[in-house]
Amino acid sequence: MRTRASLVAIVATALVAGIAIGYQATPLQGQAGAPQARFAAVPSEKGGQDPFGAYEIVKDWPKPISSLPGLTKWTWGAGEGVFAETPNRVFILQRGLLPNIERPKTIKLPQLGPNLEFPIGRLPWRDATSTSPPGAMEVNGKPGDDSDVGVNGVDFNWSHIIVVADAQGNLVEDWTQWDKMFRRPHAIYISPYDPQKRVFIVDDYRQAVFIFSHDGKQLLKTLGEPNVHAADAKHFYRPTYIAWDPDGTYFIADGYANTRVVKYDKNDNYVMAWGEKGEGTAQKPETRPGYFNSVHGIAVDPVAHEVFVNDRNNRRIQVFDENGKFLRMWSVGQPPSDVHLIIMDGSRNIWAADRGTSKMVKYDREGNLMYTWGTWGDFPGGMWGVHGLSIDSEGNFYTAEVDSGRAQKYKPRAGANPAFLLTKLSAPATGTR
Repeated sequence: MRTRASLVAIVATALVAGIAIGYQATPLQGQAGAPQARFAAVPSEKGGQDPFGAYEIVKDWPKPISSLPGLTKWTWGAGEGVFAETPNRVFILQRGLLPNIERPKTIKLPQLGPNLEFPIGRLPWRDATSTSPPGAMEVNGKPGDDSDVGVNGVDFNWSHIIVVADAQGNLVEDWTQWDKMFRRPHAIYISPYDPQKRVFIVDDYRQAVFIFSHDGKQLLKTLGEPNVHAADAKHFYRPTYIAWDPDGTYFIADGYANTRVVKYDKNDNYVMAWGEKGEGTAQKPETRPGYFNSVHGIAVDPVAHEVFVNDRNNRRIQVFDENGKFLRMWSVGQPPSDVHLIIMDGSRNIWAADRGTSKMVKYDREGNLMYTWGTWGDFPGGMWGVHGLSIDSEGNFYTAEVDSGRAQKYKPRAGANPAFLLTKLSAPATGTR
């Protein structure tokens, strides 16, 4: 027995020694073997962190709105939308102006608790969306007067709701003649398939979509009954975004309250609607197809004619055919994920702006996660509350931010991997399929 035990011990010792020698003699993969896969936005570069992905920020775009005559005391309000018709004509939609004041000096706040102070370090100190009008949508069944957010001309300035910047950031147009028409403008577009290049403005407090001439001189049409909300063929209840199919059909996300998708034909006639209000909660989101809790973002695949719907409060994207038949869905992740809106780019990928993580998120059409980039902050290139997205024909990328209160322009970095860039959807030669 002793001889056998000794033999087993000798063999075990030899095996351990052999394993140790073999382990030392075999280099770990990635140390001395083949190089590891890289995910740098610019493959030729070393170092860095890609905080802005495959882009670099275009500084001083747009020029300060305080540079306009009579606005020296004001700065941008909550940035609701941005639309690049061309690199030289970019629409910016905002909820009025805010006082143009310097960052306050940090002070102690012992009345609130020990060791509390404001502002904190280099963190943002003013949330534009909570300080910009409007206030309550309704008071006793009538439109609110915004008195709960202050005095117009003192605490905010309800003007310059729509301005246009050129490629250098100069503010070359304003549509101030329409300022009083809006209450909570939410999104701005020109359909890529509309030969008239009409300008669509969604206003979720006025329960309407306003359609203007290309030059902004005429209000051509109004969809919905302003200030009246319902869930039928002639009304909306807090609509949010729009997306178009190449034949001119378009789909309106309706919205915060109605939780449905409304389809219109190319002549602006109501066609149909689909969607039911879900029973989801923050702790337990709705899982049934076709049920929504806040329809806050929409995109259309111009080839497959599929409609992608951002079911925001349920943290998922649902996909339908053009007649509302459910096809598939995917989750955008657990909290803090909070996707504000989605767009489809020229490569037919879905890009999502996530307010909770301050990232741009790329999915393929099946919902596979492809890439993310972005960093939180109100410094140039940072993101805080991205609420509008657009891409121009040169590949420049634009954001509008409700929390930072601004629009930004990003340009592709030299040598950037094309897979990490957004491209503009190109309009077909005709408006037919």
